[in-house]
Order: sequence, then structure tokens, then C-alpha cells
Amino acid sequence: MANNASANRQARQGRPASRPQTNANSNKSDKFASAGAAAGGFVGGLGSSFAPPININVNRTVNNHGGGSGGVGRPHAEALLPAPEFTSPAQVRNYCNSLRAAAVTLSIEVAMGSEILKGVLAAVPDPQGRAFGSRLRAQKVARKMQRSADALRDAAKNAAACYAVFQQEYEEEINRVRHRARRPQVPQINWAQQ
Repeated sequence: MANNASANRQARQGRPASRPQTNANSNKSDKFASAGAAAGGFVGGLGSSFAPPININVNRTVNNHGGGSGGVGRPHAEALLPAPEFTSPAQVRNYCNSLRAAAVTLSIEVAMGSEILKGVLAAVPDPQGRAFGSRLRAQKVARKMQRSADALRDAAKNAAACYAVFQQEYEEEINRVRHRARRPQVPQINWAQQ
């Protein structure tokens, strides 16, 4: 290493680099053996420690279609939305907020499903052997699922708009109940202060 550094220094200063000096008694195999040791034992060290990167993905899908699963698996529609009992403004607000939250979540899941479906179907070869034919067919199919995701996103917007319109249209009734619920402030008499 020192010889190589001094050769580089000499080349920068404009002097011709001298060859590494060796003993007349040494053979060439020793020179290459010491170079291998200086590189960290390339033959034995680096060559045997090479390990290619490996990715392992495990996908496990469990379908419980039997009755009485005990709440295991995905929630049903009854669990996503409250009962449609609209006997108070709070219940209308709760239903609209629950519908909005469920639609946003489902919209994201369906959009991801659409992308996954497009990727899986694009890997299926085209029967006519057209260039990019498999991608075009996959795009046609996935477009319908993407429209479902867009419709769910619009349902979330409409659920939020529903409560806003409810507040606007029934503002008078809501305010009437609010004002009646608030009792006017009556001055309290402090009997301890005499």
C-alpha cells in the first residue's frame, strides 16, 4: 500500500513512478499472496461471504364462512353503520359521520384492490400475442373497480353533505330545541352574604 501511495505522489509531482521494489530472492507468488492479504483475504474472505438479498413474503388468507365465528374476520355492514334511527340531530350526525368514515376506508381499500388486480392481470399473457395486450386487458378490468372506489369516495362526500344540508334545512327546529334546553340565567341569591 505504501508503495502505491508513493507512486501516486510521484506521478502528481511530475516524476515518473518507480516500480515496486522486491528482493531478488523473492518469487512472484509471494507478491500476489501479500496483495491478496492486503485486500482482506479476497479469495477466502470476500468470496465466501457473498450472500444475495432474499425477500420472503407470506400471505395468509383465512375465510370463516361458518356460522358462529365469534366476531372473527371482517366486520359486516351492521358493524360499520349504526342503526338508522333518526330521532334526534345527534343520531343523524352520528349516522352521517359513520357512513362517511366507512366509505372513505372502503374507498381506499377498493382503490388498492384495483391496483393489485391490474398488476396481477397484467402478468397474464395476451392470447393473441399483441404488444402490451395484457396490460390493456388488465386496465379495462381494473377500470371498473377503480370506478367503484370513486363511487365510494363520492358516497363519503355526499354523507358529509347530507348532514350539512340537514343543519341548513332544519336550522329553525334545531335552534328552537337548543334555546329551550338552555334556561335563562336567573340571578342566584347568596344567603350567606348579609
